Amino acid sequence: MRGRSALPAGTAFLPTGTAFLLAAVVAAGTAACARADTDPPPAPAGLTAQAGSAGSVHVMWEPADERDGVTGYQVLQGGVPVRDLPGERHMTDITGLVPQTRYAFTVRARDAAGNLSPAAVTAEVTTPPARAGDRRPPTAPARAAGRPDGPRTVLLSWSAATDDTGVTAYDVYQGGVRIHTAAATETGTRLTGMRPDTAYAFTVRARDGADNSSPDGPPVEITTPPGDDGEPPTVPGDFTATASPGAVELGWIPPDTGQEVRAYELYVDGRPTTVIQFAPGAVPDGRAAHRLTVAEPPGTVWRLKIRARLPDGTWGSFSAERRVELVR
Repeated sequence: MRGRSALPAGTAFLPTGTAFLLAAVVAAGTAACARADTDPPPAPAGLTAQAGSAGSVHVMWEPADERDGVTGYQVLQGGVPVRDLPGERHMTDITGLVPQTRYAFTVRARDAAGNLSPAAVTAEVTTPPARAGDRRPPTAPARAAGRPDGPRTVLLSWSAATDDTGVTAYDVYQGGVRIHTAAATETGTRLTGMRPDTAYAFTVRARDGADNSSPDGPPVEITTPPGDDGEPPTVPGDFTATASPGAVELGWIPPDTGQEVRAYELYVDGRPTTVIQFAPGAVPDGRAAHRLTVAEPPGTVWRLKIRARLPDGTWGSFSAERRVELVR
């Protein structure tokens, strides 16, 4: 006796035409989903290329807007890809170049679906002549200054350095990491992509054609103002300092960064004194507290404030300053 094969309980049957139609609809929907992300991100803006030495060029561009969904960049030299970088990088050094040669660079952004943007406007640069046997670095820029230009931009300036074979570039460092290169003819620059309500420290070094770098120039500390885009402030809230016998009790509300804030820098009388560290997983929920042991005599008056080390390694804004008198 012929019959249907045994099927698990709950199995439903569809007429052949209905099943075919349903499969077609599902396939069409799947195809539509696969075709959904075919729009490339916009071309990167602000592309520059600066010769740092006779054999290297520093290429950089402005970070993409988060809404563009950029996950990486492709750097091209003379139309040929030479670098692939992750989305958080927006600069690179191209090395192994020939002295006194003109080069053209551009960059394309890539999104998660692999779509490549149009190429940025080409930046052209000529490498300087090589200086054989040059081991003497330039002098450090003697003066440097800076100020915020809105919540996400800072302006830096410095005095010109000198070198026996000539300065070819100025490198800007933040926290020991080079973040920008300016031409030898420039004594100032505009840095974008900063975080609102955040303290930054910059230094400038001069570089010559043999890649010799000067010592750091004087540090420049700049705090960006709070933004108006709804991003949470970086300042520790409700900071308190209360004297007790042989100690000062500190308390504050950690800034809302979306991640654990594990380190705070304590300033006493306007000078950095110590860094308060919390172990991984030991960051308190809600209000944080720290007991500061003191050896100064009773009656000593301190002015205290703290700032948080943010997840990206920069320092946030200072808390309100508190005045406390030590007690027995």
